[in-house]
Amino acid sequence: MSRSTTVPAPIIAAARASVGPEPTPAAAAAVGATKVYGKGDTVVRALDGVDVTFDKGRMTAIMGPSGSGKSTLMHCLAGLDQLTSGQVVIGSTDLTQLNERQLTQLRRDRIGFIFQSFNLIPTLNAAENIRLPMDLAGTTPDARWVEHVIATVGLGDRLRHRPSELSGGQQQRVAVARALASRPEIVFADEPTGNLDSRTGAEILGFMARAVVDLGQTIVMVTHDPVAASYADRVVFLADGRLRGQLDHPTPDTVLDAMRNLGQ
Repeated sequence: MSRSTTVPAPIIAAARASVGPEPTPAAAAAVGATKVYGKGDTVVRALDGVDVTFDKGRMTAIMGPSGSGKSTLMHCLAGLDQLTSGQVVIGSTDLTQLNERQLTQLRRDRIGFIFQSFNLIPTLNAAENIRLPMDLAGTTPDARWVEHVIATVGLGDRLRHRPSELSGGQQQRVAVARALASRPEIVFADEPTGNLDSRTGAEILGFMARAVVDLGQTIVMVTHDPVAASYADRVVFLADGRLRGQLDHPTPDTVLDAMRNLGQ
């Protein structure tokens, strides 16, 4: 069983954003997150003391220029990579205190993933791909929840089709449904529309936004696309491994303006 470590009060405090007298709980947070690659003259600080929280029940986009640290931050938050120093938490669990076995279990039981490459098993049909993480974990799916997720992403008539029989957009719908089906605490999406045309990408982003509103899901998405970011409730901006600002209720134009200002 995965061990939940006790997180110091300052970390919990940093992982909550106040709204009036009541705090909004954070699904995930980074505190002083630092990631260093190389040594000496070749050292690269991919993350340089980042403090950021991600609220429950919202979609947050992470943006920044190439090399800004956005993918590194997401990978560390998701337990796919380890910080050099600092802390990352999922809920109240400090990932920096977990061993590899505990991290594997946390990723399996509490986190969903959506990648631009879909990562579907070609020999399994859509329904089997959606159930795969739960089958591997040996857990019994909540049938009503899975049906609700499938209906939300519009896959009811494609469940018996294998990936090769589905369009790119339909494959990504399967990937989104797979990420949501086990009711994870948080879903991390890395350029989820990067391999899709604009119309299909808009459909997938619409499904993800609907999952936040209709299913209460929490999503953290890395993207370079201002239009994709505009589907989020909030955008956080990184440059040179540091947090450079945030934007609530983004539009494509306000995101573009903020990205231009990062270079100044």
